[in-house]
Amino acid sequence: EIPCKKIYENDYVLSFHDVNPQKKIHALVIPKGQYTDLDDFVQNAKEKEIYEFFKAISHVAKILKVSNVDGGYRTLSNIANNGGQEVPHLHFHIFGGEKIGKMVS
Repeated sequence: EIPCKKIYENDYVLSFHDVNPQKKIHALVIPKGQYTDLDDFVQNAKEKEIYEFFKAISHVAKILKVSNVDGGYRTLSNIANNGGQEVPHLHFHIFGGEKIGKMVS
């Protein structure tokens, strides 16, 4: 367990602020189950885990006041080496609070 500034937690998901934010608002949403990446998660998680995970992303965006009614946000998950994944546990980033710009240059 690593200390974090928790945003949201339930039986399936934990969300917290990134320790090195890249944007005005930068949060992480992670499943509590041990899944390496999105492919592993979709293939091996129970339907309830998958549902709760994606529902939590939307819920956290509302908590952070970056949902679609608040101007919007971007989600990002890096998958495997070519996708830039550095941490071998599935996580989605939520970026918001400002104009994000182009995704890939």
